[in-house]
Parts: sequence; C-alpha cells; structure tokens
Amino acid sequence: MRLKDTVVAVTGAAGGIGEGIARILLAEGARMALWDLSAEATAAVAARIDPAGDRTLALAVDVTDESAVARGIDSTATHFGRLDGLVNNAGTITMNAAWDATAAEWQRHLAVNVTGTFLCAQAAGRYFKQHGGGRIVNVASNAGKVGYQNMAAYNASKAAVISLTRSLALEWSGENINVNAVCPGGVDTPMLAQVAEWLSPRLDVPAAELLAGMGASGLGGRRIQPDEVARVIAFLLSDDAIIIRGQSISVDGGDTPY
Repeated sequence: MRLKDTVVAVTGAAGGIGEGIARILLAEGARMALWDLSAEATAAVAARIDPAGDRTLALAVDVTDESAVARGIDSTATHFGRLDGLVNNAGTITMNAAWDATAAEWQRHLAVNVTGTFLCAQAAGRYFKQHGGGRIVNVASNAGKVGYQNMAAYNASKAAVISLTRSLALEWSGENINVNAVCPGGVDTPMLAQVAEWLSPRLDVPAAELLAGMGASGLGGRRIQPDEVARVIAFLLSDDAIIIRGQSISVDGGDTPY
C-alpha cells in the first residue's frame, strides 16, 4: 500500500499495459483517473478493477488535444481533491518498412507517443508546481534504445520519450517533480499480438509462432506481463524512488543491458 491516499492519472488505460497499471496501482492504495479515447472501454476497465466505483474515475481524453488534457487534469483533481502522479502510457504503433512509411504514419507516432506525453506531463507539471510537487512516469520502450525493423517511426518516438524524460527531470526537480520512464520489452498485450499478425505473412511464419518468440530470453522466453511492468511504475510513483530521477529503466527481462 505504498501509494495509499495518493491520486494518479493513467493515460491509455483502456487495456493492455494500461489496465495492468490501473490494477496494480489500485492494489497499492491509489485512487485513479483512467484516461483513454473511448469512454466506454475506459469505463469497462474501471468496472472490472473497481466494482464499487469509489476509487476510479473514467474519462475520455485525447492526449494529443491540449484543451482535452487540461480538462482531464482539472476533472481529476476536482473529483478526488488532489493529484499526486501521472503515468503517460498512451501510445500507438503502425508497422511498416521505412521505405514505405508515410508522412501521416510518422506524424501519428509523434503526435500520440511524443506530443501526447509532453502535453500530459506539462499539464500535470503545472498542477504539481502549484501544489508542492508530484511524480510522473512515462512508458517508453526498449525500442527507443535498440530499435527494431519495420518500426522506424515507433523507435524514434520512444527514443524521444526517453530524452524528454531526462529533460523534464532536470528542469522540474527544483519544484519537487520527479520524472522517470520505464522501457518495456515484449509485453503480453493486444499490441504485441498485432505486431505478430503484421509480420506473419511477410515472414511466412504463423503469428502464434512469432508471438511465442517475442518473450524475454532472460525469463526463459516467456512474455512479460502487464502487472510486472506496473509494479515498477508503482515503485517509481512512490517516495521510495525519491533518489531515482530522469532514468529510463529497462523492464524487459534483461534483453536490453543499458
């Protein structure tokens, strides 16, 4: 219960890693605003993890819309009476060879993965500055460190999140705002399954076989579970992580050694 009595906003909370984050933070004692594009999907997650409905708030928020983000922060703080943390988990990926990637695909990655992360961090940071501080955890990726084929835009966007994390941590430390990131590897989510489905016809390998090979070698080849990533995020949101600042921590079973 290291997050008891804290309030956290989680973006991209309608499934995958986001739902795992919400579930673990709830178990750690936090109250949460769950943000995603779909109000219905976000409300469904809230109902699954918090049937009583007294510790979660489901909001439809487009992280690329500055006004929507500002309203999300205001609604969260008003509903719970405070805001202590933000998890920037919303993200998108479109697989394509760099030869064939379109400008629209490139811009979409930057808009959601980078600009969305910045807008949410900035809005939360302004609130934290006025209320004595707070914690931000960005969900980047080991793709932002090592890169993967057919993912140039995604790789670049996650590398930008890693750099942004360091910049914000440096600029905002004087306001008692701590900023870190996690860099997951192959997490067992629908997004990873979509990657396998895209690769399957191009490599002439069944998607199930590809997916089976997307686990962490250090974990015996099994895929990482969303809850496992979420536990690291919960730690970074807590006072226990006060000396960890501006870091992008690989949570990939040791596949990325830096």
